[in-house]
Amino acid sequence: MKPIQVGLLGIGTVGSGTFTVLQRNQDEIRRRAGRGIEISMVADLDTARAKAVVGDAAKVVGDAREIIANPDIDVVVELIGGYGIAKALVLEAIAAGKHVVTANKALLAVHGTEIFKAAAEKGVIVAYEAAVAGGIPIIKALREGLTANQIQWVAGIINGTTNFILSEMRDKGLDFDVVLKEAQRLGYAEADPTFDIEGVDAAHKATLMSAIAFGIPVQFDKAYVEGITKLSTADIKYAEQLGYRIKLLGITKRTDKGIELRVHPSLVPAKRLIANVEGAMNAVVVNGDAVGTTLYYGKGAGSEPTASAVVADLVDIARLHDADPAHRVPPLAFQSSSLAAAGGELPVLPMADVVTSYYLRIRVSDEAGVLAKITGILANAGISIDAVLQREADEVGGEGSTQTDLIILTHDTREGDMDRALAEIQGLPTVLAPINRIRKEELN
Repeated sequence: MKPIQVGLLGIGTVGSGTFTVLQRNQDEIRRRAGRGIEISMVADLDTARAKAVVGDAAKVVGDAREIIANPDIDVVVELIGGYGIAKALVLEAIAAGKHVVTANKALLAVHGTEIFKAAAEKGVIVAYEAAVAGGIPIIKALREGLTANQIQWVAGIINGTTNFILSEMRDKGLDFDVVLKEAQRLGYAEADPTFDIEGVDAAHKATLMSAIAFGIPVQFDKAYVEGITKLSTADIKYAEQLGYRIKLLGITKRTDKGIELRVHPSLVPAKRLIANVEGAMNAVVVNGDAVGTTLYYGKGAGSEPTASAVVADLVDIARLHDADPAHRVPPLAFQSSSLAAAGGELPVLPMADVVTSYYLRIRVSDEAGVLAKITGILANAGISIDAVLQREADEVGGEGSTQTDLIILTHDTREGDMDRALAEIQGLPTVLAPINRIRKEELN
Protein backbone atom coordinates (compact mmCIF):
# COMPACT_ATOMS: atom_id res chain seq x y z
CA MET A 1 0.00 0.00 0.00
CA LYS A 2 1.27 3.48 -0.89
CA PRO A 3 2.85 5.27 2.10
CA ILE A 4 1.04 8.22 3.65
CA GLN A 5 2.76 11.44 2.58
CA VAL A 6 3.26 14.00 5.35
CA GLY A 7 4.12 17.69 5.15
CA LEU A 8 5.67 19.16 8.29
CA LEU A 9 5.11 22.85 9.13
CA GLY A 10 7.88 23.87 11.51
CA ILE A 11 10.91 21.80 12.45
CA GLY A 12 11.86 23.14 15.84
CA THR A 13 12.03 21.00 18.98
CA VAL A 14 8.92 18.91 18.33
CA GLY A 15 9.27 18.88 14.55
CA SER A 16 12.82 17.55 14.65
CA GLY A 17 11.76 14.97 17.24
CA THR A 18 8.90 13.84 15.01
CA PHE A 19 11.23 13.43 12.03
CA THR A 20 13.76 11.50 14.16
CA VAL A 21 11.20 9.14 15.72
CA LEU A 22 9.62 8.37 12.35
CA GLN A 23 13.00 7.64 10.80
CA ARG A 24 14.25 5.53 13.70
CA ASN A 25 11.08 3.46 14.19
CA GLN A 26 9.77 3.36 10.63
CA ASP A 27 9.66 -0.45 10.43
CA GLU A 28 7.76 -0.77 13.70
CA ILE A 29 5.40 2.05 12.73
CA ARG A 30 4.71 0.45 9.35
CA ARG A 31 3.81 -2.83 11.05
CA ARG A 32 1.37 -1.02 13.34
CA ALA A 33 -0.14 1.31 10.74
CA GLY A 34 -0.37 -1.20 7.91
CA ARG A 35 1.41 1.21 5.57
CA GLY A 36 4.41 3.51 5.57
CA ILE A 37 4.38 7.08 6.86
CA GLU A 38 6.85 9.41 5.16
CA ILE A 39 7.66 13.05 5.81
CA SER A 40 8.27 14.13 2.22
CA MET A 41 8.13 17.94 2.67
CA VAL A 42 9.20 20.30 5.45
CA ALA A 43 8.45 24.02 5.65
CA ASP A 44 10.42 26.31 7.93
CA LEU A 45 11.53 29.93 7.66
CA ASP A 46 15.02 28.74 8.63
CA THR A 47 15.56 26.48 5.65
CA ALA A 48 19.24 25.90 6.51
CA ARG A 49 18.29 24.50 9.93
CA ALA A 50 15.59 22.35 8.35
CA LYS A 51 18.02 20.92 5.77
CA ALA A 52 20.48 20.13 8.54
CA VAL A 53 17.82 18.02 10.26
CA VAL A 54 16.28 16.19 7.30
CA GLY A 55 19.17 16.03 4.84
CA ASP A 56 18.04 14.54 1.56
CA ALA A 57 15.13 12.64 3.12
CA ALA A 58 12.57 15.39 2.45
CA LYS A 59 12.12 18.50 0.34
CA VAL A 60 12.62 21.69 2.35
CA VAL A 61 10.71 24.88 1.49
CA GLY A 62 10.40 28.28 3.12
CA ASP A 63 6.70 28.73 2.38
CA ALA A 64 4.21 26.48 4.20
CA ARG A 65 1.62 27.03 1.51
CA GLU A 66 3.74 25.04 -0.94
CA ILE A 67 3.00 21.99 1.19
CA ILE A 68 -0.72 22.72 1.36
CA ALA A 69 -0.88 23.19 -2.41
CA ASN A 70 0.93 19.91 -3.12
CA PRO A 71 -1.67 17.29 -4.21
CA ASP A 72 0.62 14.45 -3.13
CA ILE A 73 0.57 15.50 0.55
CA ASP A 74 -2.05 13.58 2.56
CA VAL A 75 -1.43 14.99 6.05
CA VAL A 76 -0.23 18.40 7.25
CA VAL A 77 1.46 18.46 10.67
CA GLU A 78 1.26 21.96 12.18
CA LEU A 79 3.99 22.61 14.75
CA ILE A 80 4.28 26.38 14.40
CA GLY A 81 2.20 27.34 17.45
CA GLY A 82 0.18 30.42 18.32
CA TYR A 83 -3.16 31.73 17.08
CA GLY A 84 -2.15 33.70 13.97
CA ILE A 85 -0.60 32.14 10.88
CA ALA A 86 -1.09 28.66 12.38
CA LYS A 87 -4.87 29.10 12.29
CA ALA A 88 -4.83 30.29 8.69
CA LEU A 89 -2.63 27.40 7.58
CA VAL A 90 -4.70 24.77 9.41
CA LEU A 91 -7.94 26.04 7.86
CA GLU A 92 -6.29 26.20 4.41
CA ALA A 93 -5.03 22.63 4.80
CA ILE A 94 -8.53 21.46 5.73
CA ALA A 95 -10.04 23.34 2.80
CA ALA A 96 -7.52 21.55 0.54
CA GLY A 97 -8.77 18.19 1.82
CA LYS A 98 -5.71 17.43 3.96
CA HIS A 99 -5.85 15.70 7.32
CA VAL A 100 -4.24 17.79 10.07
CA VAL A 101 -2.14 16.84 13.09
CA THR A 102 -1.32 19.62 15.54
CA ALA A 103 0.32 20.09 18.92
CA ASN A 104 -1.19 23.58 19.17
CA LYS A 105 -3.33 23.61 22.32
CA ALA A 106 -3.72 27.40 22.26
CA LEU A 107 -5.16 27.31 18.75
CA LEU A 108 -7.64 24.53 19.50
CA ALA A 109 -8.69 25.89 22.91
CA VAL A 110 -9.63 29.22 21.35
CA HIS A 111 -10.65 28.29 17.78
CA GLY A 112 -11.33 24.57 18.07
CA THR A 113 -15.07 24.83 17.39
CA GLU A 114 -14.45 26.56 14.05
CA ILE A 115 -11.63 24.18 13.09
CA PHE A 116 -13.50 20.99 13.97
CA LYS A 117 -16.59 22.20 12.10
CA ALA A 118 -14.51 22.91 8.99
CA ALA A 119 -12.90 19.47 9.21
CA ALA A 120 -16.27 17.75 9.52
CA GLU A 121 -17.58 19.55 6.45
CA LYS A 122 -14.54 18.40 4.42
CA GLY A 123 -14.52 14.88 5.86
CA VAL A 124 -10.95 15.13 7.16
CA ILE A 125 -9.37 14.37 10.52
CA VAL A 126 -7.93 16.91 12.97
CA ALA A 127 -5.80 14.99 15.49
CA TYR A 128 -4.19 16.63 18.51
CA GLU A 129 -2.88 14.10 21.01
CA ALA A 130 0.33 16.13 21.37
CA ALA A 131 -1.60 19.25 22.41
CA VAL A 132 -2.19 18.01 25.98
CA ALA A 133 0.39 16.52 28.35
CA GLY A 134 3.07 15.78 25.74
CA GLY A 135 3.78 12.07 25.60
CA ILE A 136 0.90 11.03 27.88
CA PRO A 137 -1.91 9.59 25.71
CA ILE A 138 -4.65 11.36 27.68
CA ILE A 139 -6.68 12.47 24.65
CA LYS A 140 -7.01 8.90 23.40
CA ALA A 141 -7.85 7.71 26.91
CA LEU A 142 -10.66 10.25 27.26
CA ARG A 143 -11.98 9.88 23.70
CA GLU A 144 -11.74 6.12 23.39
CA GLY A 145 -10.47 4.14 26.38
CA LEU A 146 -13.01 5.64 28.81
CA THR A 147 -15.88 6.00 26.37
CA ALA A 148 -18.13 3.69 28.43
CA ASN A 149 -17.94 6.06 31.38
CA GLN A 150 -19.77 9.14 32.46
CA ILE A 151 -16.73 11.21 33.42
CA GLN A 152 -17.18 12.88 36.81
CA TRP A 153 -14.02 14.95 37.00
CA VAL A 154 -10.55 15.43 35.57
CA ALA A 155 -7.64 17.01 37.44
CA GLY A 156 -4.14 17.35 36.11
CA ILE A 157 -0.65 18.71 36.55
CA ILE A 158 -0.41 19.71 32.90
CA ASN A 159 2.35 22.30 32.89
CA GLY A 160 5.86 21.05 33.61
CA THR A 161 7.37 24.51 34.13
CA THR A 162 5.14 25.37 37.06
CA ASN A 163 5.46 21.91 38.58
CA PHE A 164 9.25 22.21 38.43
CA ILE A 165 9.09 25.61 40.14
CA LEU A 166 6.77 24.40 42.91
CA SER A 167 8.89 21.28 43.47
CA GLU A 168 12.04 23.36 43.81
CA MET A 169 10.34 25.85 46.15
CA ARG A 170 9.25 22.97 48.39
CA ASP A 171 12.51 20.99 48.30
CA LYS A 172 14.93 23.90 48.67
CA GLY A 173 12.84 26.54 50.45
CA LEU A 174 13.60 29.08 47.71
CA ASP A 175 11.40 32.01 46.70
CA PHE A 176 9.44 31.97 43.44
CA ASP A 177 11.60 34.56 41.64
CA VAL A 178 14.82 32.65 42.40
CA VAL A 179 13.44 29.34 41.15
CA LEU A 180 11.97 30.94 38.02
CA LYS A 181 15.41 32.18 37.01
CA GLU A 182 16.83 28.71 37.57
CA ALA A 183 14.03 27.18 35.48
CA GLN A 184 14.89 29.58 32.66
CA ARG A 185 18.58 28.72 32.91
CA LEU A 186 17.80 25.00 32.66
CA GLY A 187 15.42 25.49 29.74
CA TYR A 188 12.24 24.52 31.62
CA ALA A 189 10.87 28.07 31.34
CA GLU A 190 10.77 30.39 28.33
CA ALA A 191 12.42 33.80 28.31
CA ASP A 192 8.84 35.11 28.59
CA PRO A 193 7.24 32.56 30.93
CA THR A 194 3.88 34.35 31.24
CA PHE A 195 1.70 31.63 29.66
CA ASP A 196 3.19 29.03 32.01
CA ILE A 197 3.39 30.83 35.35
CA GLU A 198 0.04 32.61 34.96
CA GLY A 199 -1.74 29.31 34.22
CA VAL A 200 -2.74 30.11 30.62
CA ASP A 201 -0.99 27.10 29.09
CA ALA A 202 -2.63 24.75 31.59
CA ALA A 203 -6.01 26.38 30.93
CA HIS A 204 -5.69 25.73 27.19
CA LYS A 205 -5.14 22.05 27.93
CA ALA A 206 -7.86 21.86 30.58
CA THR A 207 -10.31 23.41 28.11
CA LEU A 208 -9.67 20.62 25.61
CA MET A 209 -9.96 17.88 28.23
CA SER A 210 -13.20 19.40 29.52
CA ALA A 211 -14.74 19.42 26.05
CA ILE A 212 -13.81 15.77 25.47
CA ALA A 213 -14.87 14.62 28.94
CA PHE A 214 -18.31 16.24 28.93
CA GLY A 215 -19.27 16.71 25.29
CA ILE A 216 -19.29 20.50 25.34
CA PRO A 217 -17.74 23.00 22.89
CA VAL A 218 -14.26 24.34 23.66
CA GLN A 219 -14.81 27.46 25.77
CA PHE A 220 -11.46 28.81 26.88
CA ASP A 221 -12.96 32.26 27.45
CA LYS A 222 -15.05 30.82 30.30
CA ALA A 223 -12.17 29.15 32.14
CA TYR A 224 -11.02 30.56 35.48
CA VAL A 225 -7.25 31.04 35.29
CA GLU A 226 -4.90 31.76 38.19
CA GLY A 227 -1.15 31.17 38.18
CA ILE A 228 1.52 30.58 40.81
CA THR A 229 3.17 34.01 40.99
CA LYS A 230 1.56 34.90 44.32
CA LEU A 231 2.60 31.71 46.13
CA SER A 232 5.17 32.03 48.87
CA THR A 233 7.50 29.54 50.52
CA ALA A 234 5.54 30.14 53.73
CA ASP A 235 2.37 28.73 52.14
CA ILE A 236 4.26 25.71 50.84
CA LYS A 237 5.76 25.11 54.29
CA TYR A 238 2.43 25.47 56.11
CA ALA A 239 0.70 23.18 53.61
CA GLU A 240 3.37 20.55 54.23
CA GLN A 241 2.85 20.78 57.99
CA LEU A 242 -0.87 20.21 57.43
CA GLY A 243 -0.30 17.13 55.27
CA TYR A 244 -0.74 18.78 51.86
CA ARG A 245 1.35 19.78 48.87
CA ILE A 246 0.61 22.68 46.56
CA LYS A 247 0.23 21.92 42.85
CA LEU A 248 -1.04 23.98 39.93
CA LEU A 249 -4.01 21.93 38.78
CA GLY A 250 -6.22 22.09 35.74
CA ILE A 251 -9.63 20.93 36.99
CA THR A 252 -12.91 20.24 35.25
CA LYS A 253 -15.90 18.71 37.03
CA ARG A 254 -19.47 17.76 36.26
CA THR A 255 -21.94 19.16 38.81
CA ASP A 256 -25.72 19.38 39.04
CA LYS A 257 -25.55 23.02 37.92
CA GLY A 258 -23.02 22.69 35.09
CA ILE A 259 -19.33 22.22 34.38
CA GLU A 260 -16.46 23.61 36.41
CA LEU A 261 -13.43 24.65 34.35
CA ARG A 262 -10.60 26.16 36.36
CA VAL A 263 -6.83 26.36 36.74
CA HIS A 264 -5.27 27.47 40.01
CA PRO A 265 -2.87 26.40 42.77
CA SER A 266 -4.43 23.72 44.95
CA LEU A 267 -3.64 22.01 48.22
CA VAL A 268 -3.63 18.27 47.52
CA PRO A 269 -3.29 15.64 50.29
CA ALA A 270 0.32 14.41 50.34
CA LYS A 271 -0.91 10.79 50.27
CA ARG A 272 -2.42 11.23 46.78
CA LEU A 273 -0.20 9.92 43.99
CA ILE A 274 -0.58 13.14 42.02
CA ALA A 275 0.76 15.14 44.97
CA ASN A 276 4.05 13.27 44.57
CA VAL A 277 4.57 14.17 40.92
CA GLU A 278 7.77 16.20 40.98
CA GLY A 279 9.96 18.22 38.66
CA ALA A 280 8.78 18.84 35.10
CA MET A 281 6.63 15.70 34.95
CA ASN A 282 2.89 15.76 34.18
CA ALA A 283 0.04 13.66 35.54
CA VAL A 284 -3.71 13.56 34.93
CA VAL A 285 -6.32 11.91 37.16
CA VAL A 286 -9.67 10.98 35.61
CA ASN A 287 -12.70 9.79 37.58
CA GLY A 288 -15.41 7.87 35.75
CA ASP A 289 -18.55 6.27 37.10
CA ALA A 290 -17.65 2.76 35.88
CA VAL A 291 -13.85 2.67 36.06
CA GLY A 292 -13.38 4.78 39.19
CA THR A 293 -10.17 6.80 39.38
CA THR A 294 -7.36 6.36 36.86
CA LEU A 295 -3.96 8.08 36.73
CA TYR A 296 -1.85 8.95 33.66
CA TYR A 297 1.76 9.99 34.29
CA GLY A 298 4.73 10.90 32.12
CA LYS A 299 6.71 13.59 30.37
CA GLY A 300 4.51 16.49 29.39
CA ALA A 301 6.94 18.17 27.02
CA GLY A 302 10.20 17.67 25.18
CA SER A 303 11.22 16.72 21.69
CA GLU A 304 10.62 12.97 21.54
CA PRO A 305 7.87 12.61 24.19
CA THR A 306 5.72 15.09 22.25
CA ALA A 307 6.81 13.53 18.96
CA SER A 308 5.53 10.21 20.30
CA ALA A 309 2.04 11.71 20.42
CA VAL A 310 2.36 13.31 16.97
CA VAL A 311 3.39 10.00 15.42
CA ALA A 312 0.56 8.18 17.22
CA ASP A 313 -1.86 10.57 15.51
CA LEU A 314 -0.21 9.89 12.16
CA VAL A 315 -0.64 6.14 12.69
CA ASP A 316 -4.34 6.65 13.46
CA ILE A 317 -4.75 8.66 10.27
CA ALA A 318 -2.90 6.01 8.25
CA ARG A 319 -5.33 3.40 9.56
CA LEU A 320 -8.42 5.54 8.95
CA HIS A 321 -7.33 7.44 5.86
CA ASP A 322 -9.81 5.71 3.56
CA ALA A 323 -12.53 5.10 6.16
CA ASP A 324 -16.00 6.62 5.98
CA PRO A 325 -15.78 9.89 7.99
CA ALA A 326 -18.96 8.90 9.83
CA HIS A 327 -17.10 5.91 11.31
CA ARG A 328 -14.15 7.85 12.69
CA VAL A 329 -13.82 8.90 16.33
CA PRO A 330 -15.23 12.45 16.61
CA PRO A 331 -12.61 15.08 17.55
CA LEU A 332 -14.37 15.82 20.85
CA ALA A 333 -15.42 12.19 21.45
CA PHE A 334 -19.16 12.92 21.14
CA GLN A 335 -21.02 12.97 17.84
CA SER A 336 -21.29 16.58 16.68
CA SER A 337 -25.09 16.38 16.68
CA SER A 338 -25.08 15.51 20.39
CA LEU A 339 -22.60 18.11 21.66
CA ALA A 340 -24.16 20.24 24.37
CA ALA A 341 -24.79 23.81 23.22
CA ALA A 342 -22.49 26.43 24.73
CA GLY A 343 -24.24 27.87 27.77
CA GLY A 344 -27.10 25.36 27.41
CA GLU A 345 -27.81 22.28 29.48
CA LEU A 346 -24.17 21.99 30.60
CA PRO A 347 -22.97 25.59 31.05
CA VAL A 348 -19.47 26.38 32.26
CA LEU A 349 -20.03 27.78 35.74
CA PRO A 350 -18.68 31.17 36.81
CA MET A 351 -16.08 30.83 39.55
CA ALA A 352 -18.43 32.42 42.08
CA ASP A 353 -20.67 29.32 41.82
CA VAL A 354 -17.89 26.78 42.31
CA VAL A 355 -17.99 24.87 45.59
CA THR A 356 -14.69 23.81 47.15
CA SER A 357 -12.75 24.08 50.39
CA TYR A 358 -10.01 26.56 51.23
CA TYR A 359 -6.70 27.24 52.90
CA LEU A 360 -6.44 30.81 54.23
CA ARG A 361 -3.30 32.48 55.52
CA ILE A 362 -4.05 35.74 57.30
CA ARG A 363 -1.32 38.01 58.71
CA VAL A 364 -2.77 39.63 61.82
CA SER A 365 -1.83 41.66 64.88
CA ASP A 366 -0.87 39.36 67.73
CA GLU A 367 -3.58 40.48 70.15
CA ALA A 368 -6.61 39.07 71.90
CA GLY A 369 -9.92 38.75 70.05
CA VAL A 370 -8.55 38.71 66.50
CA LEU A 371 -9.30 35.04 65.88
CA ALA A 372 -12.80 35.39 67.29
CA LYS A 373 -13.63 38.26 64.94
CA ILE A 374 -12.40 36.36 61.90
CA THR A 375 -14.15 33.09 62.74
CA GLY A 376 -17.31 35.09 63.49
CA ILE A 377 -17.30 36.61 60.01
CA LEU A 378 -16.81 33.18 58.46
CA ALA A 379 -19.61 31.72 60.54
CA ASN A 380 -21.99 34.54 59.57
CA ALA A 381 -21.23 33.74 55.91
CA GLY A 382 -22.12 30.09 56.51
CA ILE A 383 -18.52 28.93 56.14
CA SER A 384 -17.57 26.00 58.35
CA ILE A 385 -14.02 25.74 59.69
CA ASP A 386 -12.15 22.44 59.49
CA ALA A 387 -8.93 23.42 61.31
CA VAL A 388 -7.10 26.47 62.66
CA LEU A 389 -3.34 26.81 63.09
CA GLN A 390 -1.88 29.88 64.81
CA ARG A 391 1.86 30.44 64.51
CA GLU A 392 3.93 31.91 67.32
CA ALA A 393 4.69 35.58 66.68
CA ASP A 394 8.44 35.01 67.18
CA GLU A 395 8.37 32.30 64.50
CA VAL A 396 6.69 34.60 61.98
CA GLY A 397 8.39 37.94 62.55
CA GLY A 398 11.33 37.23 64.78
CA GLU A 399 11.86 37.98 68.46
CA GLY A 400 9.53 40.66 69.78
CA SER A 401 7.24 40.53 66.74
CA THR A 402 3.69 41.84 67.15
CA GLN A 403 2.40 39.99 64.07
CA THR A 404 1.40 36.38 63.50
CA ASP A 405 -0.10 34.14 60.85
CA LEU A 406 -3.50 32.49 61.20
CA ILE A 407 -3.90 29.40 59.03
CA ILE A 408 -7.51 28.35 58.52
CA LEU A 409 -8.79 25.32 56.60
CA THR A 410 -12.48 25.39 55.71
CA HIS A 411 -15.03 22.83 54.68
CA ASP A 412 -16.69 23.09 51.28
CA THR A 413 -18.30 26.42 50.56
CA ARG A 414 -19.39 28.45 47.59
CA GLU A 415 -16.66 30.72 46.19
CA GLY A 416 -18.96 33.74 46.04
CA ASP A 417 -19.67 33.42 49.77
CA MET A 418 -15.96 33.13 50.47
CA ASP A 419 -15.27 36.24 48.38
CA ARG A 420 -17.66 38.31 50.47
CA ALA A 421 -16.33 36.97 53.77
CA LEU A 422 -12.71 37.63 52.80
CA ALA A 423 -13.55 41.18 51.72
CA GLU A 424 -14.97 41.82 55.19
CA ILE A 425 -12.02 40.18 56.95
CA GLN A 426 -9.55 42.15 54.84
CA GLY A 427 -11.17 45.34 56.08
CA LEU A 428 -10.41 44.60 59.74
CA PRO A 429 -7.72 46.93 61.17
CA THR A 430 -6.00 43.92 62.73
CA VAL A 431 -5.47 42.25 59.32
CA LEU A 432 -2.09 43.55 58.20
CA ALA A 433 -1.52 42.13 54.70
CA PRO A 434 -3.48 40.77 51.73
CA ILE A 435 -5.06 37.43 52.60
CA ASN A 436 -3.59 34.38 50.88
CA ARG A 437 -6.32 32.04 49.65
CA ILE A 438 -5.57 28.65 48.09
CA ARG A 439 -8.29 26.21 47.13
CA LYS A 440 -8.10 22.69 48.53
CA GLU A 441 -8.84 19.58 46.44
CA GLU A 442 -9.16 16.21 48.16
CA LEU A 443 -9.49 14.34 44.81
CA ASN A 444 -11.36 11.47 46.45
